[in-house]
Amino acid sequence: VISIVPSVDEKIQAAVLLAFMVGIVQLVITSMRLGDLTRYISHSVIIGFTLGASSLLVLDQMKNLLGLTSMGGVHDTFLYRFWLTMTQGGDVNTATLSIGLASIAMVLALRWLKSLLGLRLLPELLLTVLTMAAMVAWLELEAHGVRVVGEIPAKLPTPALPTIDYDLIRELSGGALAIAILGLLEAIAMSKAIAAQTRQKLDMNQLCLSEGLANFTGSFFQCMPGSGSLTRSAINQQAGAVSQWSGVVSAAVVALIMVAFAPYARLIPRAALAGILIVSAWKMIDWRGLYYHLRVTRFDAVIVGATAFSAVAISIEFCILIGVVMSSLLTVRRAGRMLLTEFTITPDGAIRERFPDDDRCNRLLIYGLEGEMFFGASAALESHFQRIEQRIDEHTRAVVLRLKRARNADATGMILLQEFVDRVQARGVHVLLCGVRRDLAHRMETTGLSASIRTPIFREEKVPLTSTILAISHAYRLIGDPCASCPRRDSGEGNPALRYVF
Repeated sequence: VISIVPSVDEKIQAAVLLAFMVGIVQLVITSMRLGDLTRYISHSVIIGFTLGASSLLVLDQMKNLLGLTSMGGVHDTFLYRFWLTMTQGGDVNTATLSIGLASIAMVLALRWLKSLLGLRLLPELLLTVLTMAAMVAWLELEAHGVRVVGEIPAKLPTPALPTIDYDLIRELSGGALAIAILGLLEAIAMSKAIAAQTRQKLDMNQLCLSEGLANFTGSFFQCMPGSGSLTRSAINQQAGAVSQWSGVVSAAVVALIMVAFAPYARLIPRAALAGILIVSAWKMIDWRGLYYHLRVTRFDAVIVGATAFSAVAISIEFCILIGVVMSSLLTVRRAGRMLLTEFTITPDGAIRERFPDDDRCNRLLIYGLEGEMFFGASAALESHFQRIEQRIDEHTRAVVLRLKRARNADATGMILLQEFVDRVQARGVHVLLCGVRRDLAHRMETTGLSASIRTPIFREEKVPLTSTILAISHAYRLIGDPCASCPRRDSGEGNPALRYVF
């Protein structure tokens, strides 16, 4: 009989190879400098991630704080496992709860003393752990149901080359890409959350490089794929760490404990670690920033709530992705809002925004577009062009369209503008485009719009509003006789005396 269930060695081999592949993917991302794209991640996502991660950490540590048995399977959702643990995980262990609450109280008391006396080097977390471990050993609390960390192997990982299996690489490639991206997003979110409190400047490409090198190098020491540790980073920062060397010191201390103090480290009670993590989780949340983001706009509140909820209800890895996707979708929707302004010419020759009680000119229509002329604004563009066309009647002779504030036109925006010009010209009405920026003029030339329009295109001038005045003056020359609401003519060329625009 041939077993198709992978052995433990095969699973380890796959995990090591996966770490190797994740490291390569992250290094490629770094070489392409894609880390710069993370500046488009809304800070609301970071606030929501911190809130969700802290809530998840507190809820996850409740079983250790209360001395309950973890229930549920690995494929169950966290909330379902939490519910089973709270309802079916046994009775609360009084000794365990006492250790946990004492740990919380000791950390807070030592931090107060540290702040009061200015003792920056006071290791309050280490003192708390050592004190609780000594209490467990002295009072023999393990016999009373207080769970401890347990046996720790007194050895370090040994170097070994990853086994290159091309069939396994093909099978793991999709997972490696997903883990690499999600790992980077999680590390970046943690970095931004901490940097928001410490006011440090981040280099995202350097962070991506660090993550990639860590996974790539770790694969040569039989390591699994990893990302930044939320708990370790938060504890380091709250303990007074100010540079990346804190991570190096932390790793060296862990290695020293595993080699020299493993028999004693096993006595550390889990409830003490749970208490420390709960205090750290509370400190991780930027409460002032959370309150600020929840009350500024509904957009920010939705992003914070969705990211935080998905961290607890789905997973900490996907909550960042969900927050980024929602932020992008809402941003595209907001960026797709275009404004259409109708202008009028007063009897004294002033060009300004038309008020509801102003007389309408039947022969010359003047409008201005403002916003991003890209695919996301297509619905708004179509609506605005339809509104202009509805204003055209049998008396209309020209339409002046000011594009000074229309930016970043793409193929969709240019197609809609071309179709609008063609429809209006087919009705025998002149279309004059003014305030056209250099980049938009270039797109008009490459798409053929400048050749199909029957009037000159008035480009943006160095003197503000000059092109608009020139376009309107040219429109009056095409119109001939103005309507009753048009301004008086000057004495020279028969054109209105346009004096200023605002």
